[in-house]
Amino acid sequence: MPEPIIAWQCIGCGKLDAPQICIGVCEDRKVELLPARHYSDAMSQLSDARQALAQWHNLAHRLLQTTPHDDAWQSSWRAFQAQMRALLVQQGESH
Repeated sequence: MPEPIIAWQCIGCGKLDAPQICIGVCEDRKVELLPARHYSDAMSQLSDARQALAQWHNLAHRLLQTTPHDDAWQSSWRAFQAQMRALLVQQGESH
């Protein structure tokens, strides 16, 4: 990940100024910037989403690999439902 650039921002108009060593071929171009805090928050949310997806993937994989006996499919299904409910609660949903 590239290092952040420290710049000065005008509290009035929002203009940014980041002094750099000029090599004599300057050309202004429009760029999109966002505060580092926003980027950090987005990366944290991405990490949380990846972790949640991994948990659901593991549960789905276990479900695919499970073959209950003919007389035990209902208890097996209920166990998976309980695990799904626990994941939903852990991830802030309720059903």
